[in-house]
Amino acid sequence: MGGQVHEGKQKQGVTDSKEARVTQTVHRGTGQSKQSMRWPGRNKQSIGRPGRSEQSIRRPGEAPSPSGSRGEANRPSSGRGKANSPSGGQGEANSPSGGRVVGGRIRNPVLLDPYMVYRSVTVPHKEESEMDPKNRKVRIGHSLNKKEEEFVAMRRKTVHQSLQKLRINSDLRTVPNIAVLGSGGGARAMVGLLGSLDQLQKAGLLDCVLYLSGVSGSTWCMASLYQDPDWSTKLKTVKDKIVRRLSGPRVSWGDAYAKLKKYYNEKDKFSLTDFWAAMVVTTYVKEINEHTLSGQWKQKSKDPFPIYTVIDKQCKQTREGDPWFEFTPYEAGYSLTGAFVETSNFGSQFENGHKIKNQPEIDMLYLQALCGSAVADGDENKKFVLETLKDFFTQLGAQKKRWMSPFCSDQWLGKDGVSLKDLADECDQVLMNLVDLNIAVLNGKDPSALDESIRTKLKEISGGKSQLKKLDLSDKEATALNLMSYNTDVLDSWFSTVKSWESVEFSGDKSQLIKLDLFDKEATAPNMSYTTDGLDSWLSTVKASLALCWNIVKCINHWIWGRNNNFLYNMKDKAVPSTLLESETRDYIDAGLLLNSPYLSVLRKERDIDLIISLDFSDGDPFMTVREAAKTCGKLKIPFKDPNIPNGHSERPKDFYVFKGQNTPTVIHIPLFNVGNCGDKIEELRKKYKTFQGSYSAEMITELMEVAGNNIINNKEKLLEEIRVVAKEKQLKEMINVLTELVVRVDNGVSGSFCSAQ
Repeated sequence: MGGQVHEGKQKQGVTDSKEARVTQTVHRGTGQSKQSMRWPGRNKQSIGRPGRSEQSIRRPGEAPSPSGSRGEANRPSSGRGKANSPSGGQGEANSPSGGRVVGGRIRNPVLLDPYMVYRSVTVPHKEESEMDPKNRKVRIGHSLNKKEEEFVAMRRKTVHQSLQKLRINSDLRTVPNIAVLGSGGGARAMVGLLGSLDQLQKAGLLDCVLYLSGVSGSTWCMASLYQDPDWSTKLKTVKDKIVRRLSGPRVSWGDAYAKLKKYYNEKDKFSLTDFWAAMVVTTYVKEINEHTLSGQWKQKSKDPFPIYTVIDKQCKQTREGDPWFEFTPYEAGYSLTGAFVETSNFGSQFENGHKIKNQPEIDMLYLQALCGSAVADGDENKKFVLETLKDFFTQLGAQKKRWMSPFCSDQWLGKDGVSLKDLADECDQVLMNLVDLNIAVLNGKDPSALDESIRTKLKEISGGKSQLKKLDLSDKEATALNLMSYNTDVLDSWFSTVKSWESVEFSGDKSQLIKLDLFDKEATAPNMSYTTDGLDSWLSTVKASLALCWNIVKCINHWIWGRNNNFLYNMKDKAVPSTLLESETRDYIDAGLLLNSPYLSVLRKERDIDLIISLDFSDGDPFMTVREAAKTCGKLKIPFKDPNIPNGHSERPKDFYVFKGQNTPTVIHIPLFNVGNCGDKIEELRKKYKTFQGSYSAEMITELMEVAGNNIINNKEKLLEEIRVVAKEKQLKEMINVLTELVVRVDNGVSGSFCSAQ
């Protein structure tokens, strides 16, 4: 190990571990194996610098926080490293980190306290601490990524050839840069964008598109398309495959749960977005897409360049800094500030521009959840998420009954008559009641019975130690704060109770002590047998599910979505707003919560967009996106035409609008439901295709694709005409620029074959 010592967030395997010690002992005379579990005190040498006390670990002046460094949003870690045992076998020895050596591995026993912010010493590998500008250095600047520039230059040749086929005159220098935008709208946007792109391809217009950018549900369509390299050259085949999948069965609950556990076990930061991805987004997209954005892209792709968009939640709430955040195959970062990191490095831990801890690149399922997390903003959506979680608990409970069926007999009773089943059920019931209580409060119902049940249940399973205060909602103005405080107290008491279960003796086939380390992340699939190994496997599965549920409920209580390491943390760059540099983590959510179409990603000056085709699948006012874009651009001094919407068109929009201004991109705006393709059924279709109604039937998918596709079919000639006009205007501007430069050169007495060179 070498390189500079970085003091950042916790190092996984040093301070993150919730894993308790498990030792093997042998009864003398019988040779019978016996397992036991101890919850040791924290090993202070493994937290921060040697000799520091536990109290000195917090940052100066910092109080314990429920939303601390890893807290409710993070999963346990195994905390393993290699070391040599003095005995050379399965013995134990002290490790330099303050843990123990068990069987040649460092077993760090530190239990994560979710309310403590730690400061630890991380010593990265030498190659990770070096400033490699290609992989590990944050890029500050407004220019495009070099690889994007190279792709754009190549793609413009394709666009030029397509324009020639459509008899639109231009040369390579004056090829118009065209971007297609897909708005948010859940499954409606996903299916609508697919139908629109299909018809653009049939009209010969898709190869004229340089950029394809989406928000929320439109990114679900994009993620499906870009799984197939060069999808735009074989769109009928790709479209049919996507439609078959969307019309078919959902991802099984077991597969979705396995994916959720994978996120929980492997990711540095766990939040409700992980739960949303595995348990909700999969019900819409009906697949678990584990491709990565950078991995599925090739530099010589024949498809438009994709841009996925989200926003920074803290920037939105505080109105400080730059909320607009984009993902491309090459970079992820703040669109307007000009602060980027390679997409494959998003989520890794950085400090002052150095990558000090690697994380695997986020997969496309998680990116779809990040982009499509419209419920992440505001308390009004908590009820929906809580209901979803309640259904998850019900499904998980049914799974547990199958897991535990071999161990429900009296032979698996503890000394106090407590069965294995009862232990798991009691823990589950507290969390279920807590969810029900929060739903009751949101519905304006009396939660006192649930409050009483929670307090009674906690007192029982803690042996009378839990002294939870009664929920007080008498102050209506402080209901939210009091409820959050109550939730925190319940979860604290639950955690403390579980932590206090050092060992429980059961009389199974063999007398033994069963380990009850509920926060060992290494849960395996249950071995449905009556053997001791089967019992251990069952316990491993149940305790991991309890820990996962506990973390999900904590994330809901603190409403944590899209939490990731901040690659700008502790940088010293005046070009970046200070608010983006101070926190070790940032939260990212659905961009539609600020602007439901990705205008800001394509309006970067460096992308030089001439024509925007806005496909609007929004719920409600079909002009809200373009109005909000104009308002935002006005504040940011970005050239954009303020749209003039005729009275009554919000209720009964037409199928084609053009907004032009001086020195601004031309915007073609196409509302999904309009009088051109829906007649008098606009409101009927809006109600039929709601954003959060769940997945669509095969018939609904076919109908919606047809409606969206007709918007392109009916306006093909208008689209061609606007492209032709934009191309001519760009040629004229280029000619004026050339003549202006020639005049300047002549006035300055510059000779040479300027004209011929041009």
